[in-house]
Amino acid sequence: MPQESSQSTVRPSAHRVVVIVDENSNPFELGCATEVFGLRRPELGRDLYDFALCSPEPNTLMRDGFFTLSGVADLAAADTADTLIVPNRPDTEVPRRPAVLDAVRRAHARGARLVGFCSGAFPLAEAGVLDGRRATAHWQWADSFRARFPAVRLEPDVLFVDDGDILTAAGSSAALDLGLHLVRRDHGAEAANSVSRRLVFAAHRDGGQRQFVERPVPDVPDESLAPVLAWAQEHLDAPLAIPTLAARAAVSPATLHRRFRTQLGTTPLAWLTGERVALACRLIERGEERLDVVAERSGLGTAANLRARLRRETGLSPSAYRRRFGPEVRA
Repeated sequence: MPQESSQSTVRPSAHRVVVIVDENSNPFELGCATEVFGLRRPELGRDLYDFALCSPEPNTLMRDGFFTLSGVADLAAADTADTLIVPNRPDTEVPRRPAVLDAVRRAHARGARLVGFCSGAFPLAEAGVLDGRRATAHWQWADSFRARFPAVRLEPDVLFVDDGDILTAAGSSAALDLGLHLVRRDHGAEAANSVSRRLVFAAHRDGGQRQFVERPVPDVPDESLAPVLAWAQEHLDAPLAIPTLAARAAVSPATLHRRFRTQLGTTPLAWLTGERVALACRLIERGEERLDVVAERSGLGTAANLRARLRRETGLSPSAYRRRFGPEVRA
C-alpha cells in the first residue's frame, strides 16, 4: 500500500471502498482505484474515503507474474465495504473463484455499491448481479461477453455505465473516468476537480463518450483542440455557439465537429454543455444561492434550464445539490 493511504487516518464513519485483488489481476486498474480512493487529501482538509485491499490468498500473483501482492486483508474485508471494486483480469474465460463470487453476491444483497473496471464486468456477470442490468466492458471482449451473458444489457461503445448501485468502466483510462465520476457523485464537483488536478487528468468526461477514439498521427500542423477548449472554459458565461468555437479554432463548424469526434469522442455541444453544468455545480458548492446568477455565470441561461440540466447530469435539483454538497456540508 502507498504511504499516503487513508486507511488509518480517515474518520470511522467515512465511506469504505474495498478492492478485491485476485490472481492475475491488472495492476493498472488497481493503481487507479488506489489513486482515486486511497490517498489522503490534505488539499481538501479531509479524507474522502476509507480504503482497503483484500484477496482470497495471502500472496497474490499479479498479471503475467510481474509481481506478487502480499500483506493485504482477507476476503472478510469485502463484507465491510460500502463500495466493492471487483477484480479485473485479462483471462476473461477463466472462471472466478467461488469465494470471490460469493463475496460479490453478499455485498450486492446487503446494498453495497459494486464497481467493475475493464474486464470487471465479467465477475459481476458471473455472480449473477448484472442480469437485466446495463453494463459495459472493454470493446475487445464485447462479443465474448454477449455470448456468455445474454441477459446483461451490454453497452460496448461507451466509457462507463452508471446503473445506480452497479457501475462498470470500459478500459484502463476509463477506470479513472469512472473513479472521478464516483467522487463527483459522492462529494461534488469541487472535490472531483481537486482529485483530477492531482492526477493531471480530465476532470469530467461523460460516460456516454465513445471508447475507441482515433488519434492518427497528423501529417499537417498541430490540430489539437486544447487551445480552443481552454479558451471556451474561460468564457462559459458568454453565448458560445458552435460557429464561435469554430471561428476561434480557424476551421469550419463541420471540421470542428469532426475533430471533437476524433479527439474527444463527443460533439462540441455535448462537451460545452458538460462544462457549463460542471461550472454551475462548483458555483453552488461555493455558496452561490441565486439560481439566476448561477445560470448566467455558467452560460446555462435561465434558472429553468439550470434545473433541467443539473437534474439530468446529477439526478438532483439545485436545492438538493446544495444540501448535499454546499459549503456548510464541507465545513
